[in-house]
Amino acid sequence: MAVLNIRNLPDSLYRKLRKRARARQRSVVQEVTSILEAAIASPKRLSILELRGLGKEAWKGVDAADHVDRERRGWD
Repeated sequence: MAVLNIRNLPDSLYRKLRKRARARQRSVVQEVTSILEAAIASPKRLSILELRGLGKEAWKGVDAADHVDRERRGWD
């Protein structure tokens, strides 16, 4: 497993990390790892069917991401 050393980390930032880690019952290392994983993770593709409001029924059976991709290709 890799090791990451961080130099010149401000004390105030470390205290905030430690407080956040304690609140989540984690070590500081676990908390920093979790923060980094979340920061570089691929965003979750949302379905238009998850939206609230008007027009939702018109999208049943349609993959919104595919629809948008097709629309964008049509603009080229």
